[in-house]
Amino acid sequence: MEHVRWLAEPTLSTPVIVAAFTGWNDAGDAASTALRTLVETTGAAPLAEIDPEIFTDFATVRPHVRLDAERHRTIVWPTVGLWSVSLPGADVVLVLGPEPALRWRLFCEQIVGVAEHFGSPLALTLGALLADVPHTRPVQLIGTATDERLIERYDLERSRYEGPTGIVGVLQHAFTTAGIPAASLWAAVPGYASSLPSPRAAIALVERACSIMGTPAPTAALAAQVPEYDARLAALLADDDDLVTYVARLESMLDELADDLDDDGFDDDADAAAEPADLTDADPDELMLEVEQFLRDHGGGDAAQ
Repeated sequence: MEHVRWLAEPTLSTPVIVAAFTGWNDAGDAASTALRTLVETTGAAPLAEIDPEIFTDFATVRPHVRLDAERHRTIVWPTVGLWSVSLPGADVVLVLGPEPALRWRLFCEQIVGVAEHFGSPLALTLGALLADVPHTRPVQLIGTATDERLIERYDLERSRYEGPTGIVGVLQHAFTTAGIPAASLWAAVPGYASSLPSPRAAIALVERACSIMGTPAPTAALAAQVPEYDARLAALLADDDDLVTYVARLESMLDELADDLDDDGFDDDADAAAEPADLTDADPDELMLEVEQFLRDHGGGDAAQ
């Protein structure tokens, strides 16, 4: 942990590590917003910083100039920060910052070192991906893990993805290699709304993460942002008839997938029927491949990506 600068020495009892990063793993700013919400609404205190000098390409993620009340200039460097908080049901270490550009293995060693320092029994990473999903349906969450006990306890799926990955995937692997049980939670964000920060996806991530930790989910501030988000999406569709048609096609596709799940033997009683369709057992990338294949099979191969 030679690149961790400690800011405090709190007494924590086996805290859960929860991490999210801006950048490639953060569609609709959902993962970073979820983590920032946990920091800002729980009274989390600064715990440490990871020196950005050797991990960051400052030409890509640039520092900012700030002026204080006396007009004195300071440089604010893009730094991964750590906060700690004791919540009902769990102590937590929260990790948030830009996805590093360099030396990912060394960077992950710093985070894993913090987890080992506190004897963390669980690590959660948060991410968000762009997918062919409609904003008019509940946010789809995908939870994956490699630890069989986590998979069974929290109804997660073993990831089967092979291909390019971001820091979330690398950090997940680092936790697993170090023997720290880890799960990854992903929210699907509509691809056509990629430019809009998604409070709905952030809420879904906060609720699922807090459910796993056994602590109440602080979502009131995010819920207050939903009406504006919905209004902006309504305005986006009002100007584009093709997009309206596309969203209707996605709705039909998702409803058909939900029907297929019921036909395959999923619980179909009255209580289950009252719940929204949930595809949490899907891998993020396999979900997108399945959706794309559906669109091709149903004449939608030229739909917006």
